[in-house]
Amino acid sequence: MSRRSKVLMIWVWAVVVGIPAANGCFPGEQAYEEAEEAALVYTNATAVYSSKFHGNESKAVYSPLMVGLTLIHAAAAEGAVCLDGTLPGYHLHRGYGSGANSWLIQLEGGGWCNSIRTCVYRKTTRRGSSRYMEKHLAFTGILSNRAELNPDFFNWNRVKVRYCDGASFLGDSENKAARLQFRGQRIWVAAMRDLLSKGMRNAHQALLSGCSAGGLAAILHCDEFRELFPRTTKVKCLSDAGLFLDSQTRRSWVPYSPELVQWCSEVAGGGKESASSVHQPSESNSANCGNWPPFLLHQCFFPQHIIATVKTPLFLLNAAYDSWQIQSSLAPPSADPRGYWNGCRKNNAKCTPSQIKFLQGFRYRMLRTVRRFSMSKANGMFINSCFAHCQTERQDTWFADYSPAIRNKVTDDS
Repeated sequence: MSRRSKVLMIWVWAVVVGIPAANGCFPGEQAYEEAEEAALVYTNATAVYSSKFHGNESKAVYSPLMVGLTLIHAAAAEGAVCLDGTLPGYHLHRGYGSGANSWLIQLEGGGWCNSIRTCVYRKTTRRGSSRYMEKHLAFTGILSNRAELNPDFFNWNRVKVRYCDGASFLGDSENKAARLQFRGQRIWVAAMRDLLSKGMRNAHQALLSGCSAGGLAAILHCDEFRELFPRTTKVKCLSDAGLFLDSQTRRSWVPYSPELVQWCSEVAGGGKESASSVHQPSESNSANCGNWPPFLLHQCFFPQHIIATVKTPLFLLNAAYDSWQIQSSLAPPSADPRGYWNGCRKNNAKCTPSQIKFLQGFRYRMLRTVRRFSMSKANGMFINSCFAHCQTERQDTWFADYSPAIRNKVTDDS
């Protein structure tokens, strides 16, 4: 297959759904940031890329663009700070030529903290404090500046907004006793305001994207992003690996999405800890939930319940066998004390026939969930049958030889 992007010509949405064992999928791919078969290793600003696909090996060596961290100094006055009170930040690489007035905003992902204990720990990491963030970040995949690796967005203004609030850029509260600031919404506003002042307000086209927790944030903030621009600006949103399902499995010993259910309940004020001590949603985020009763309020944080309310054109990119959801939601170690799912959870080649059948049921639920969404001509999706998570940020899954394909087609073929 020729080297091409799965979201080539992204302004022309299409609906593409994969079948099991689609060409280009990785056998036994590990979860986000834990991949072993396909990885980018950075040494002295040099990336050594090596991937294995069904016995075929593809190697390339190149130096990725390293982009410096910009702290948002005006954010302090607005109370827009990370969990530990430090300034939020982003990485910006300026566009040029035909992309000088086009902007791509990528919201960083990285899980959630769903209790005071986990948030206290998180503020000692790059996910909760800019003190620990990398001063320079490699721009690869959808953020690459090389036309041969990222033909659609290489010369756009490309931004990576760092994630340090622990709740998908949501919430507006604090816990003084634990010295925690839950200011995700304020960070979102401060980052957008700073970027608008640096030329984004003049954008002819703008794309809000994100991966994992950032993919969820891209959905939740999509319409807010649209309102930042005049009607003449073409605005769309892309959620990569953000389609976290709210669904109960028949096997009670494998609880579905326990982390997300707990986190969302606490965000909405219905968990063991009050909303004043864990992320409290702002009015702008709660608006998507309308007049939902309190016992259903947590559902507004699961994309399947809110994608129908998003007015701005939205594209969903997801693996039907999302490796994070399989490892952390479908069969987490805490729900599998005997280790029955241990091998399958880490490598699908080790799954038993009954486990494969169970995972195919997960795929079916995902496709059923987006069926109505796919009927809108304004929306689009690319759902492949890979064991993967976050495909836009990795060069091997974004634009490379043997990148994931569906019946030898990518989005622009459909």
